[in-house]
Amino acid sequence: MKQFVELLPVALFVAVYFFTKDIYLSTSLLMGGMCLQVGFEYGKNKKVSKQTQIIFWVAMIFGGATLFFRNEEFIQWKPTIVNWLFCTVLITSQYLAKDNLLKKMLGSQIILPDGIWRVLAIGWAAGFFFAGLLNLFVAYNFTLDFWVSYKLFGGFIITLIYIIITIIYLSKGGYLREKEISDSEG
Repeated sequence: MKQFVELLPVALFVAVYFFTKDIYLSTSLLMGGMCLQVGFEYGKNKKVSKQTQIIFWVAMIFGGATLFFRNEEFIQWKPTIVNWLFCTVLITSQYLAKDNLLKKMLGSQIILPDGIWRVLAIGWAAGFFFAGLLNLFVAYNFTLDFWVSYKLFGGFIITLIYIIITIIYLSKGGYLREKEISDSEG
């Protein structure tokens, strides 16, 4: 259910855009969908995750600018800003706060040496940075229709690729042995 609620704003945005070709109506529904997502998450958990808060505020700011200035470029920047914020959070948590955010989030599920957590944090930060650049490349070099399709599928595909790369990296290093996985589940 959580994944459905997280995908709903983007799905609304894409569906409405392809039915109406109206980027402003689509942006309005994206913003409304984000409000529903935040409301659902708060209603269920009595709190809203930092990730959802970041995405929400970026959507409100850039969606609002898109509607106010009647300029689609603002909403096209939203995925880049979100990705670059995630990149910045991973790097600053690792090097300024001396606290690996990935380890904090996933450390109870898999046991890894600190050096490996550091490599993963840098790798994922690089991935978020690259995803932000790729979004800008698509936004400025392709049609709005293509960008909207990319917005729906691109983020999912990039995330899937990085998950596969992470699994391969951990497997080759011997960090995904059956016993360790079983121990972390039980």
